[in-house]
Amino acid sequence: MRWPASLHDEPLDMTSLGPHAGFILASYGVVALILGGLVLSILRDHAAQKRALAALEERGAGRRSMKDGAP
Repeated sequence: MRWPASLHDEPLDMTSLGPHAGFILASYGVVALILGGLVLSILRDHAAQKRALAALEERGAGRRSMKDGAP
């Protein structure tokens, strides 16, 4: 009985992924790019929200949670 390549001590190569190795690797690459883009988008939005909040506070609009001594 032959075990899958992942259970061998051999290094992973393109042939161990089968005939669809190109598709598999391309799919992982696309997912990595999409996740990277989402993380970048979230970080940019966070910075924009912080700037917007700072501008509001500078104009005198305080946070509602700060009224009446609430934490």
